[in-house]
Amino acid sequence: MNSSTFIKLIDPVKDKMYRLALRLLTSREAAEDATQEVLLKLWSRNDKLNDYANLEAFAMTVTKNHCLDQLKLKQNNNLKIVHSNYESGESNQHQKLEISDELEQVAFILDSLPDQQKLIFQLRDVEQYEFEEISEITKMNQTAIRVALSRARKKIREELIKKHSYGIN
Repeated sequence: MNSSTFIKLIDPVKDKMYRLALRLLTSREAAEDATQEVLLKLWSRNDKLNDYANLEAFAMTVTKNHCLDQLKLKQNNNLKIVHSNYESGESNQHQKLEISDELEQVAFILDSLPDQQKLIFQLRDVEQYEFEEISEITKMNQTAIRVALSRARKKIREELIKKHSYGIN
């Protein structure tokens, strides 16, 4: 496979790979490095890429595994909450601050979730993957995925309600 064919195959999925890496590693630099590393791994296997039935699922699996390895090796020292996927069109500065605070709170809650729930939340609610695709990427059955996603959503909801109740209840 030549480089132009490789680029045509990988180009549609590389942004998703980066967003997954960013969600797991929480640092732009670490996510960029991880994406580059995974792209190099995929390029080194370029003669075998046509053998995969779902190249996107394979690329996402490699990305997930690489990021989890990075976290295990504690090479990700820059653990800073970063969320740049949202740009507010609101002109009201007060609303911008509220939205920013809300995003930081959600990012903080997401960061506190177990890695499995964080990964499934990212794949389903952010990347909009189907349960079958998530199952292929994570090697989990769909029931376990649904349970983990439900627990992640419940935790996020509970924490946001707790924050907004201001001690009422």
